[in-house]
Amino acid sequence: MNTYKLVLNKIVGTADVLYSSIVKPLLKLKLAPALLVIIIFACLPPGMDAPENARAPITYKAPEWSKDVVWYQIFPDRFRNGDPANDPDVESLTGTWPYANPEGWQVSPWGSDWYKLQPWEAATGQDWWYNAQLRRYGGDLQGIIDKLDYLKSMGISALYLNPIFESASSHKYGCTMWHHVDNNFGPDPAGDEAQWAQEDPADPETWQWTSADSLFLELIDQVHSRDMRIIIDGVFNHTGIPFWAVEDVRKYGPESEFADWFSILSYDDPDTPEDEFDYQGWYGVKDLPELAEDENGPNKEVKAHIHAVVKRWMDPNGDGDPSDGIDGWRLDVAEMVSQNFWREFRVWTREINPESYLVGEVWWKDYNQNLMFEANEWLQGDIFDAVMNYRFGDAMLRSFVDEQLQVTPSQMDSLLAVVRDHYPLDNQYVLMNMFNSHDTERLSSMVANPDRAIDHGGNSRDFPDFYLGKPDAAERSIQRAMLLFQFTYPGAPLIYYGEEKGMWGADDPGCRKPMLWDDIEYEAEVTHPHDKPFGPFEVAMDRDLYNYYRTLIDLRNTEKALRRGDYKTELIDDEHGYLVFSRELGNDRFLALFNTGSLIWEPEPEIFGEGGKRSWTLMADSNGSSDEAIDPLSGRVYKYKH
Repeated sequence: MNTYKLVLNKIVGTADVLYSSIVKPLLKLKLAPALLVIIIFACLPPGMDAPENARAPITYKAPEWSKDVVWYQIFPDRFRNGDPANDPDVESLTGTWPYANPEGWQVSPWGSDWYKLQPWEAATGQDWWYNAQLRRYGGDLQGIIDKLDYLKSMGISALYLNPIFESASSHKYGCTMWHHVDNNFGPDPAGDEAQWAQEDPADPETWQWTSADSLFLELIDQVHSRDMRIIIDGVFNHTGIPFWAVEDVRKYGPESEFADWFSILSYDDPDTPEDEFDYQGWYGVKDLPELAEDENGPNKEVKAHIHAVVKRWMDPNGDGDPSDGIDGWRLDVAEMVSQNFWREFRVWTREINPESYLVGEVWWKDYNQNLMFEANEWLQGDIFDAVMNYRFGDAMLRSFVDEQLQVTPSQMDSLLAVVRDHYPLDNQYVLMNMFNSHDTERLSSMVANPDRAIDHGGNSRDFPDFYLGKPDAAERSIQRAMLLFQFTYPGAPLIYYGEEKGMWGADDPGCRKPMLWDDIEYEAEVTHPHDKPFGPFEVAMDRDLYNYYRTLIDLRNTEKALRRGDYKTELIDDEHGYLVFSRELGNDRFLALFNTGSLIWEPEPEIFGEGGKRSWTLMADSNGSSDEAIDPLSGRVYKYKH
């Protein structure tokens, strides 16, 4: 007997009728597996519950607002110092690598030559990379608030903040607690610390609102008042060494009520002078103790704690109105956390805010083999709305930047088609289409260093030949072509802070330079970390590039077809390096033409259809040209005249 028939017979005793009249026809349409559960539920006798493993997963559509946004990623310590009075002191570095509190330590000068050692750094006797981890620049929440109008005027409509919770590190991926904003991001660091001491971190009923927490709520309000959205980093795979529950386990050993929160390898023996306390760290990094989990994620106590954290930041006053809370989460190393846990997390967030947005960092399946995850299994409506789409950036680099390893337009289209063919269409529109982030070299430096896989070979310590200087005019031109592709292709563009001003830098920590502002004087870069001849490179805003970003953002914000329109690859010419695609919504139609070849291209009239080019309006050219020809490694976008 057919499997479906067996299940029906076991549960409702009406297998023959239901199988022949409903299930069998659906099998021909390949719909039976999905609809069988519905049929079973409908036929259950009164009072009979469905078996737990037979329940259909709750599925959600991506929030509509996330199809229309342009994202801007902010690394808080490096964006803007709005309140120097809250700057960190040397004691705030305690508990993170390199576990040092250097004599004479100071907040680093915002405009200093990036690779130049400050006096206190030189006194450590250590190299630049060691000292870079000890640097703090004083960026804070007030600085973000002060620059919201700058972002709004540029056309930005959604912010993604790297971690903001209390942490000793500059990146804050190893936190001390999830329920408080870092006290050096707020106006009263000492007062906040005193408030922590009055709480039981394990009991949400005792949690208070510190000055930093309150300023973050003000930031949320200021963002929303400008009709913008905001999400924050959620790091629920690991914590920091000073995390309150880790400290409890260190102190009380197996007697700690939090001992099963972590993967403990050995406890300290109080009868020996050594510290034997050991645990599993993220990728073996002891700075980042991992939460223990099984196939359903962390244990129920950890889940309850995280759930309380989620409610705190998504509906701060608990009144059932989420408008005073964040609009969603970016979830760190999401592929390393149980999918079943993320399904629960999805339910929590949608119960609080039905329009909340979840984006997962689902990235490397095998870093050494340069193999990324196909993330479609996380995008079936029951886990995430989107992932950080590094696949997009990878395809762009291979097509526009690489020289010896350059792919053909058809190969580029195939790389992009992995997403188009396998990810649900609703999710494609809300993917974070990106080139770079806090975890990679900056886009300008990607373009200046071809023939490397994305996120590979960009560390200035390990790859001394990586070019660290300012990109030239030809490299800027390539960058502009890639940006034109980003803002016209399906998905939501993400801009890493400072890209719009032309910032450059190697992989972490080189991608985390202080933001460029007109009211700060910057030293020219003349120092190379390997003592090579270098510069001088003037550090200043590239106004042409900034204006180009504004043009592209305005084009996307104005034209709904570029945000929600159908996509079609119209032409591929591998011999010459041409690719053309269209976006269409209702009566609006766009043609995007890209030349990845080495020769000037004069597009054939038939590309534009029966009316020829005169039926189209030129909307953007990556080189600012209105000539007939399209330059090598450049692009152009047209809109059809009604």
